[in-house]
Amino acid sequence: MKDQLNNELEKLRVDYQSKLLDKGIEDNPIDFLKKWLQEAIESACLEPNAFTLSTIKDGRPRSRVLLIKGVDDEGLYFYTNYQSAKGDEIAKNPMCAANFLWLPLNRQIRIEGEVVKASPTKSDAYFSKRPRGSQLGAHASHQSQEISSREKLENQYGEVEKKFDGLEVKRPENWGGYILKPNYVEFWQGRGNRLHDRISYEWLNQAWVQKRLQP
Repeated sequence: MKDQLNNELEKLRVDYQSKLLDKGIEDNPIDFLKKWLQEAIESACLEPNAFTLSTIKDGRPRSRVLLIKGVDDEGLYFYTNYQSAKGDEIAKNPMCAANFLWLPLNRQIRIEGEVVKASPTKSDAYFSKRPRGSQLGAHASHQSQEISSREKLENQYGEVEKKFDGLEVKRPENWGGYILKPNYVEFWQGRGNRLHDRISYEWLNQAWVQKRLQP
């Protein structure tokens, strides 16, 4: 069974036939990122705003998939519990890495940079737009903490639901936004014969330095 699986994995191969990545390249990677995000949203990609965020804990990398909820000149915005495992890791080491993958488009983006908290105003504005159930969930869940059963979690949610019955749900203080501020961004476009296109941007001396990399 093990050998069969490995044989099947070895045979999996896609010869990408995307167009040459030489047109539409922006001088600023944030503008380029916005363009690719918009094209991913308009494509057949499932959860086009999903990305992997990697943090460091005790010298070891840790990754999870999150959803980006905004992008501007400051960087990329995501929201979570500040007391979660990733929140604790970001507080101790704000240097993080992110990766977007859009298989229908044969594209991915790698991002490295510093993560900082978004302003309370920004966090309040986003929280007010969330579905009420998600707002209640932010109050009910002590994210990343051990819990004895699913039933206990649902009971916590029920208690919060009763607490806010008929009331507006305000953002809890331990929940809010982060901004990933890039200092390195790399765009990858799958091409034939594994001769993929890679365009990198690095923030050096107060300017973005663009390079084409070998695959």
